[in-house]
Amino acid sequence: MYTIELLFLSVALAADAFAVAVCIGLTRPKFCIKNAVIVGLYFGVFQAIMPLTGFFIGDVFAGRVAAFDHWLAFGLLTVLGAKMIWGSFKKDEPLKKASLKFAAMIPLAFATSVDALAAGVSFAFLYMNIVPAIILIGIVTFILSAIGVRIGCVVGTKFRSKAEFAGGFILIVLAVRALLTGM
Repeated sequence: MYTIELLFLSVALAADAFAVAVCIGLTRPKFCIKNAVIVGLYFGVFQAIMPLTGFFIGDVFAGRVAAFDHWLAFGLLTVLGAKMIWGSFKKDEPLKKASLKFAAMIPLAFATSVDALAAGVSFAFLYMNIVPAIILIGIVTFILSAIGVRIGCVVGTKFRSKAEFAGGFILIVLAVRALLTGM
């Protein structure tokens, strides 16, 4: 696989993480580099680990995960999206910040990186050098996720309830897409 193809694949794999990062940023009225780095690291590391896992375990593991991965991603993203939509109608309450704690970020990082597992399996079948691939995927995801947090902060400050509703809607659309592509 050529570098340009790998770059496009990296951006495609990072799309879900970017969307979730925007939603996280929506809940943070002030942009903080630290928060963007935290979100970028969670998503970037998971996006790098999953293709590596897929590469080494191959199609045996992918066959087992494929039976339910789309349901897991669907459930996690739907719950988060529904909570955001519900919160967009509560105008009297201050916006609750999305948690960046381990217990909150791990399920999101996992849900947004399941597709990278399948990419890793395909890398094994293509006899690719996995190291440059996972480095590029991780870096691209880190950068796009950090940018997503920034975009969410800016949009959230100006259009709080509409942006929160839109963010929740986007997460549910991603959840449905994950479910439909997995079936």
